[in-house]
Amino acid sequence: MNLPRRLKGKKIAVLYGGVSAERKISLLTGKAVIDSFKRMKADVFGIDVKGPKIVETLKKQKIDFAFIALHGPLGEDGAIQGALEVLGIPYSGSNVTASAVCMHKAITKCVWSCHGIPTPDWKSVFSVDEGLKLKVKLPVVVKPVSQGSAIGVSIAKDMPAYEGALKKVFSLDKEAIVEEYIQGTEITIAVLGGKALAPIEIVPVHEFYDFHSKYKPGQSKHIIPPRLPPSVIDLCKEYAVEAVRVLGCRGAPRVDIIVGKDNIPWLLEINTIPGMTETSLLPDAAKACGISFDRLVQKIVELSIE
Repeated sequence: MNLPRRLKGKKIAVLYGGVSAERKISLLTGKAVIDSFKRMKADVFGIDVKGPKIVETLKKQKIDFAFIALHGPLGEDGAIQGALEVLGIPYSGSNVTASAVCMHKAITKCVWSCHGIPTPDWKSVFSVDEGLKLKVKLPVVVKPVSQGSAIGVSIAKDMPAYEGALKKVFSLDKEAIVEEYIQGTEITIAVLGGKALAPIEIVPVHEFYDFHSKYKPGQSKHIIPPRLPPSVIDLCKEYAVEAVRVLGCRGAPRVDIIVGKDNIPWLLEINTIPGMTETSLLPDAAKACGISFDRLVQKIVELSIE
């Protein structure tokens, strides 16, 4: 596997680690990407993004391209992308606007709704008290508006659980989404270069696909293709591609979907920088399409600099 021509002989930095709750996963993603670039004989090194001094570091290193392997706030929300834009450094993945919009689940859902893309009903609340005054039909899903990897997400089936879920969210974020709970089959679809990769059905050991299910080996099964009618899978792929297009994403974003028992798909959220660890979904989807890990990294770079 070779580097894209425009990056041959250039200095590449993989930005990883960060300060979000997803730091440990980002370190694993970063290491996997660095190893991939090394196999391509690239001039690559890693930068652990720990704070505001990152701008000084980027200036000193005089890098030619940044591969962003940061998950969560300051990595996926447009912050690091904005710094790179100001410094004139090309980077992988979505731009500032798309990153910021996709990190904010409520705004993402607003955009999808405007384009006729189905997403479960929701309300945003900005305090525990406001959430408790909301008339809810239990069960509901309660989630932070700007966290990834299912951090802080709960399914509340009674009022004590609902109050606890709100308190959990507001220990992490300033806004909560209270979302309609839809029981069904959870699938995820990565989109690479405007085309859907192999859809994956996720079967977690726990009640839903939480943080431990995502990253601890043996805590979930990835089933390809999903156990759904082919026509439903095709519709989900169409929705995923359109969901990425209207948000202006670049790279290899991944869309999470729940398919209800009536086989109606509902889009939940989008991840602009999916994990690339040994248990991650994106590499699995690519592999099912005959795309190796190194080719996936190469393709993300090509899509970012074209």
